[in-house]
Amino acid sequence: MKTTTNHSIVNGKLFLLVLCLIVPSLAQAHISPDHTSGAVSGLSHPLLGLDHILAMLAVGLWAAQLGGRATWLVPATFVSLMTVGGALGMTGFALPFVEEGVLVSVLMLGVLIAAAARLPLAVSMAVVGLFAIFHGHAHGTEMQLGPSGLGYGLGFILTTAGLHACGIGIGLLARQRSKTPVLRFAGATIALVGLWLCLA
Repeated sequence: MKTTTNHSIVNGKLFLLVLCLIVPSLAQAHISPDHTSGAVSGLSHPLLGLDHILAMLAVGLWAAQLGGRATWLVPATFVSLMTVGGALGMTGFALPFVEEGVLVSVLMLGVLIAAAARLPLAVSMAVVGLFAIFHGHAHGTEMQLGPSGLGYGLGFILTTAGLHACGIGIGLLARQRSKTPVLRFAGATIALVGLWLCLA
């Protein structure tokens, strides 16, 4: 009986932690052109939009759920291709359906976690890579050319990687300490918020 109670407490704490991390803001990102220059702006900007926060945490959660080499290869793929997408955005390259791609990424990553989808590693990397290009392009179009823009980009990449790391940490903790599908509940929550963002 005591063991069951302890598991319930741990599960409750994990779920609350996930909720606290995925609902820090109801504001969308991409709010102001003057907030897209310098390293400090780059570090803070990913935290200003619910879409980006949820997608970054979801990448980390899914990577932890997949386990093995995917734990680091999936987030590394996202960061790499987000950088490519950002560079494309800075050059003025026109990519269709960018905002739609960003919002759909939240929904689909949540669904993948909720379903505990175990795709082949290459396919998992391709999925997050596609979404990463949309996220990178959306922010790359806002970046200023020159050293200030470079600092912003580096700051943005660091915070994105940090959000991935948070997702991985939560995912690994949930896998080790919980017998209930906390990750799947978190994925369902992310998917529902993603659906709301798509319909809003």
